[in-house]
Amino acid sequence: MSTVSTALPATRWFHEFGRAPRILGLDVARGLAILGMAGAHIGETEAFDPFDLSTWTDLVHGRSSILFAVLAGLSIALMTGRSTLPAPERMPTIRLQLVGRGAVIFVIGLALEMLNTPIAVILTLYGLLYVAVIPFLRWQPWKLLITAGILALAAPALLALLAALTLNPYGAGISLVLYGSYPITAWLAFVLAGMALGRLHVEKLETAAITFGAGVGLMITGYGLGLVGAVAGITGSSSKGGWAQGSGAASGWSTYPDALAAADPLGAVLRAIFGVDPHSGGTAEILGSGGFALCVIALCVLLSRPLRWVLLPLGALGSMPLTAYSAHVLSVALIGGPGGFFSSNVFWAATTICLLLATTLWSILVGRGPLERLVGRAAQKMASVPGRPPVITGS
Repeated sequence: MSTVSTALPATRWFHEFGRAPRILGLDVARGLAILGMAGAHIGETEAFDPFDLSTWTDLVHGRSSILFAVLAGLSIALMTGRSTLPAPERMPTIRLQLVGRGAVIFVIGLALEMLNTPIAVILTLYGLLYVAVIPFLRWQPWKLLITAGILALAAPALLALLAALTLNPYGAGISLVLYGSYPITAWLAFVLAGMALGRLHVEKLETAAITFGAGVGLMITGYGLGLVGAVAGITGSSSKGGWAQGSGAASGWSTYPDALAAADPLGAVLRAIFGVDPHSGGTAEILGSGGFALCVIALCVLLSRPLRWVLLPLGALGSMPLTAYSAHVLSVALIGGPGGFFSSNVFWAATTICLLLATTLWSILVGRGPLERLVGRAAQKMASVPGRPPVITGS
């Protein structure tokens, strides 16, 4: 009998956690994304200066959630066949399972929003993305990458132009999916890019090395574009409410020309292209921060083998991202109170330590995270057929 199989849970976990079919590097990257989002929510950061290491914590803003989105696409690819496209006969079950997952994640997001924290909860959009990717599940990686590229290059400008022409419309639906903190066009680009990467044997070292090179290229392109915009005096505003800042005072066709001139369609389009600030949703941000996410994922995959023992706690955290993210938002609500806002690097550090310890212990003693179990069961129930084993496994 194997020595490992009869060992204590902790010893067995240290030997077995993160082994195939799991990819430890991806769990580590998810862990970093969770801690980065926590820092973006509650951390005290200064404006980024590449020559001042004390300001590098500012990198968590915007980039952490983008990293999380790319990893979501990777997870969807791994859950639906890895490098092999799902067979047509499996598609009805897979579709229903993704709908089940998305629905539960959406509801969890609504519950976290009800806590009334200053956090722009991303889970409601994530729930929608699980449904939005269904048409793309059998696409080849090159098709996914081309579509992601088109969305990154064209969608921000088109959305900004549309917002200007319609005088900056607002409503629950478009605020959620088009002009909020997480415009679905930008985030779908990240998810599709992650799906492509997941189909290309992301666990292989040569794939990770190519991914790192591609990420560096995208960072140079995106942040270079943002620098050009800054030099030219083109500053991108937040995507909240759209890039075009219409007057909102038009009452009909008689005042439309003046209101349209105030909305400045050309300026809105330029700001959408050159917008590089976190959550601007601009092309420059999508390319630059998307490239940053690819570099982080590649480095995590490359380092997860030589640094396996050191990275296991981060991997444990990343193996239950939904649970960890929800616990973080709940802790902010408990400390700050309803509607309360605060920032504290001490609390960020305490959050980091508590999440690492709690998720590592849970992983050793229990295994899969509680919310991950809930989502997995919902997916199986949604598509359950007597006598047929579930198709999607994992988190």
